[in-house]
Amino acid sequence: MSAEESPSLGTNIEGDAPDVERAVEADETTYTEDADLERTLGLPGGLAIGVGTMIGAGIFVFPGLAAGRAGPAAAGSFALGGLVALLVALPTSELATAMPKSGGGYYFISRGLGTLAGTVVGLSLWFGLVFATAFYLVGFGFYVVDTFAELGITLGSGLVIPIALVFGVGFTVLNVTGTENAAKLQNAVVALLLSILVVVLAWGSADALGVIGPASPPERFLPFGPFPVLTTAALVFTSYLGFAQVATVAGEMKRPGRNLPLAMVGSVVVVGILYVVTIFVATSAFGSVELASLGETAMVDVGRHYLGDVGALAIVFGGLLATMSSANASILSTSRAVYAVSKDALLPRWASRINLRYGTPHVALGLAGGPILVLVATGRVEVLAEVASFLHLVLYGLICVALLVLRRDEPDWYDPDFRTPGYPVVPVVGALASFALIGFMQPLSQIIGVGVMLATAGWYAYYARDVSLKGALS
Repeated sequence: MSAEESPSLGTNIEGDAPDVERAVEADETTYTEDADLERTLGLPGGLAIGVGTMIGAGIFVFPGLAAGRAGPAAAGSFALGGLVALLVALPTSELATAMPKSGGGYYFISRGLGTLAGTVVGLSLWFGLVFATAFYLVGFGFYVVDTFAELGITLGSGLVIPIALVFGVGFTVLNVTGTENAAKLQNAVVALLLSILVVVLAWGSADALGVIGPASPPERFLPFGPFPVLTTAALVFTSYLGFAQVATVAGEMKRPGRNLPLAMVGSVVVVGILYVVTIFVATSAFGSVELASLGETAMVDVGRHYLGDVGALAIVFGGLLATMSSANASILSTSRAVYAVSKDALLPRWASRINLRYGTPHVALGLAGGPILVLVATGRVEVLAEVASFLHLVLYGLICVALLVLRRDEPDWYDPDFRTPGYPVVPVVGALASFALIGFMQPLSQIIGVGVMLATAGWYAYYARDVSLKGALS
């Protein structure tokens, strides 16, 4: 099947809406492969997806793990990860305003670098988001157990995975019922979460600096040397996947020329600052070794250190909200990656069907949720995080390369509303930095990541090598 046989990836959403409404009136359970997704997300929704996805792991799961690897210099690891993310967010913003389509990085790379690169990246993005979402859900399970523990109810660590599985199913069903419903949940969760974090981190910073008490004695900044800063940056880069997830819902964004760049760049800046402050506050409360021994929920003890039981309860509730928002946004983005690849006929076309009752790609959501639940059952937090980072770093590097190719060729349709400042230095450095971070990952994560990419290349040879992609604006 060629892409010429497939329906257009049109943007005339308003023009399509009456037909959608008539179809719903006739049969609310009808679905079609010809409908487009509606533009229902504004700037708050885009920021909520970006911030909500990123804020979970970096603040509530990683501080203990990161401090155990790099000590207080883990703050530098987060800053380095944020810099790489920013170098990629700017080129991604330009491409997204030129091609505001669902699928994000896959769509940009397939139109800039061709079908093979598009297939490998599109399917790798699917699996990368699956690994990331599984990581977020496992973190969510830990925080559910800790929340009940703070309330005096012991559930036991054996329930972490079952809880993650149940809520994984629940978030998938929520996204089936409508993007707007998922976005409303995301907006509310992120607003409440940011309020909690600002209060706790402001108080913790004032305490650590001696503003409201004796200053915390500083620990040696590089207790394990400089190299762990780089390996830790490779691990925690999962925390910055959210900005690119905004691009995967570009086809549902209102005023994409304005809102996409603001949502992507803004979310990286906001979250990067929060991460650096969090590591400072956490390592000021406990030494790196002790913080590492506290594991995935170390921030609960940090909250208790500064604000007593109220602080601990605020952190467990915040962690619950954060991992919830990360998982919810990631399931949404995973399904859009599957939807875009399928609509281009690189996967069977039935995966791009849209349920007209809810206006969502329900089959793609099923293909997102199923593998996520399988990976959740493994419970391997660090491996899940690093494989997700590996696949996304490949994606980010190729996004920068795609921008360089499209700027060189300047096809007639390429007319972005946003231009990357510092071109071509920014995309070149962004590509090199993305690929370089992969080299600092643990071997198991690299092996799994390479295996996923080889499998996707095999799928291209078997199924998609005869597919001809339509132009970006067709």
